[in-house]
Amino acid sequence: MNVTSITKAKKILQHQLDILWDNPEKAEMVPPLMIWGPPGIGKSTFIRNLCKENEIGFIDVRLAQREPVDIRGLPVPRDDRQGIDWIVSSEWPRAGNKDTPERGIILFDEITAADSTLQVAAYEFILDRRLGQLYQVPDGWYIVAAGNRTGDAAVARTMSSALANRFCHLEVASNSSSWLDWALVNNLDPRVTGFIRYMPQKLFSMEGNKERGWPSPRSWERVAMELELATQKRLDDDLLHVIVEGLIGEGAALEFMAFLQWSGKIPDVGKMLAGEIKPTIPKRPDQRYAMLSAIVHNMRQHERPEELLNGFFDIILKFPNDWAQLMHHDITLVMDSEGKEDFLEALLDHPLHEELENRIIV
Repeated sequence: MNVTSITKAKKILQHQLDILWDNPEKAEMVPPLMIWGPPGIGKSTFIRNLCKENEIGFIDVRLAQREPVDIRGLPVPRDDRQGIDWIVSSEWPRAGNKDTPERGIILFDEITAADSTLQVAAYEFILDRRLGQLYQVPDGWYIVAAGNRTGDAAVARTMSSALANRFCHLEVASNSSSWLDWALVNNLDPRVTGFIRYMPQKLFSMEGNKERGWPSPRSWERVAMELELATQKRLDDDLLHVIVEGLIGEGAALEFMAFLQWSGKIPDVGKMLAGEIKPTIPKRPDQRYAMLSAIVHNMRQHERPEELLNGFFDIILKFPNDWAQLMHHDITLVMDSEGKEDFLEALLDHPLHEELENRIIV
């Protein structure tokens, strides 16, 4: 099966949503998506983020933590004792209900961790978008499922062929380029992005003891948060090392802490951008990656980053072409994501931009 990135999976999901919304009368014909992939790469996160971007509803159903009655409803005897009625869960969206968004995604997360009785309970909901005559999924709501594969050393049961045949299946994997773009836009700690630039193979690795911490997009995001908090609280490096090791494992933590030690020896990026000291380009690749991330971070934090463009061009033009291209990509991505059009215009209008453009493939 072809493996795709989270970025491409997000585009496919948006495409499916657009089809559903443009053709509500064909809601039952638009196949739900099943997102396969190892734990920690952001399967449910990108779905949740897409809902935020579209400003639509989101319902996260952890199927393995439910009972069949949670899906199908609860049987209740009729007053005349001639049969039963069913009470359907109030969490399902209702058409015409003022408290229910008209559009949204229902995510059956960790579906492969659910036993066969729960998977069977979800059949009708996923296939027919209904629960008998009691409930109908509103036309603007799309159904998605996500789960781990049986070889991922996670709780995962084989999906029945009957359920599998109801989905359009996508298998996703970690991709350092896509993740770094996401990390830049979301302003993760530049020390983490610098390290992943330096060692992209460390973004995701299930080698070693999987019962302890190991590197994944999810755990690196948490490392970034811990770094920021450790800086604020002035936490000792040895204690920070223990926390980082607990998140990404012993081997990756040793390499990351060594990266932090070396990256701390780069020249003062803030003073270089301000023109207070001459640009000095390190020879070590790890220090160059750290410097690149620090430059983008410093410019992002500045109230008027266009005032730093002279220093920026002094630095970037001293880098080899491939490094200059990477720095140009990062700074334009970040500033564009934050809507800083004044900066982007000033960047293009700068007298040294043509020289830079002749050196890189934009």
